[in-house]
Amino acid sequence: MRYFITGGAGFIGSSVCARLLGANQDDSVTVFDNLSFGRESYIAPHYPNPRFRFVKGDLLNPEEIRAAIQGHDFVFHFAANADISKAMTQTDLDVKLTIVATYNLLEAMRLAGVGKIVYSSGSGVYGDVGTTETAEDFGPLLPISLYGASKLGAEGLISAFSHMFDMQAWIFRFANVIGGRQTHGVILDFINKLKADPTRLEILGNGKQSKSYIHVTDIMDAIFFVVECGSERVNLFNIATVDYITVREIAERVMAEMRLSGVKLSFSASDRGWKGDVPVVRFDLDKIHSLGWKAKHSSREAVDRTIREILESRL
Repeated sequence: MRYFITGGAGFIGSSVCARLLGANQDDSVTVFDNLSFGRESYIAPHYPNPRFRFVKGDLLNPEEIRAAIQGHDFVFHFAANADISKAMTQTDLDVKLTIVATYNLLEAMRLAGVGKIVYSSGSGVYGDVGTTETAEDFGPLLPISLYGASKLGAEGLISAFSHMFDMQAWIFRFANVIGGRQTHGVILDFINKLKADPTRLEILGNGKQSKSYIHVTDIMDAIFFVVECGSERVNLFNIATVDYITVREIAERVMAEMRLSGVKLSFSASDRGWKGDVPVVRFDLDKIHSLGWKAKHSSREAVDRTIREILESRL
């Protein structure tokens, strides 16, 4: 197989790239990334591998993507805006980097005859529904952030292209994906703040935000498991842990791992970290569990592992 990974120098994309190159010596991988969020250091170890190619390109440039995708069989689409809060001041950011970029990719696939795509969506498409456990067929879908709205829009484009042009898609609605290579997120934010000032920690929101956090290794296992099992034209799955953890508990686990005590915690009055943040997320996982897949790490185990990975890699 000849794989094409958008956002392949990013957190999840680079992990999938390494997994693909290590799985089958007959497979080849092309990473397409503009390095606005990705890091070249994540893919540099593959440069000597003749089965690997890096194309520095932009999904907002149709000519670049159409030239690069020629000759491939399967697309993993991870490229997207990684900074959700930026939409407060750049309202077109998610529209461009998710909806327009996804359309350009799908059109390039259509023209090149590439028929299979994996897409990373997220819980933001469900909107703010409190403790309701959302199954894949939950509705109506009313996102409260531009990030969630753009992910939902891209899902719609992928579904439409799949049905109109005989493509096959696997769409994954992920919980909060974490791991040592993450470039943003609450764990990295806490670590950076405590390194700068180990006496105090500012927490966005009231600390009671409660969500599933899943380690990137579990995400990869789920992706490849479902691709093997899913035979529908559009295969849609929630991917998460069965448990949840609060932001305050994450802060406490970071402080414990950093061996800090007496840290003064400050919270804001809001129940969410920023406009568009969904404070409580609950997944219905019956669909993927019925196939035989479950996350190996709980949310707390994933958080602890990620804290150690970040601290060890960024000494």
